Amino acid sequence: MIIILGLVILVAAVIAGVAGVLANGGHAHAVTHFAVFGYHVTGSTGTLFLYGIVVGALALAGLSVLLAGARRTSRRGREARRGLAQSRRETAAVSQDRDDLRGQRDTARRYTASTLGDDGTARNGSDPGPRGPSLFERLFERRPAAPQPAPLASQTPAPVPAAQPEPPPARAQPDQAPPS
Repeated sequence: MIIILGLVILVAAVIAGVAGVLANGGHAHAVTHFAVFGYHVTGSTGTLFLYGIVVGALALAGLSVLLAGARRTSRRGREARRGLAQSRRETAAVSQDRDDLRGQRDTARRYTASTLGDDGTARNGSDPGPRGPSLFERLFERRPAAPQPAPLASQTPAPVPAAQPEPPPARAQPDQAPPS
């Protein structure tokens, strides 16, 4: 709608300009004593009106170029500000994650330092108690079979006693001699 309105106004201005130039031509409408930047304009008032139209069109073109450049610069600045804000949000989130991880690491170090000494024994000199199985024992120890799904009532065979897992092999205590 705005484009159509602009087009109608432009056509009306062109018609008014052409009518003004043609209506003020000839010797009856002579221009006397008119100068612009030291240049003396001679001719009719129609010619002067035509010069005015040309100067106005050039001014309008220059203003359009100026506003288009300002709009483009404004758009670039707006996009740069949005990008900066997004970057700051991401940096803040990453910094928060880093601080959380540092806090967890420091807490774990303090806990480890408060419970164990440098040689892996308890700091208060007492025996830390039985330790869990070693990595080797955990990897190669026999494990009970995985649980099987319950059979349906129509397919239930006679009950079979459940197999007992083998006990782990006895460990020799370091202060006891092996049996001979």
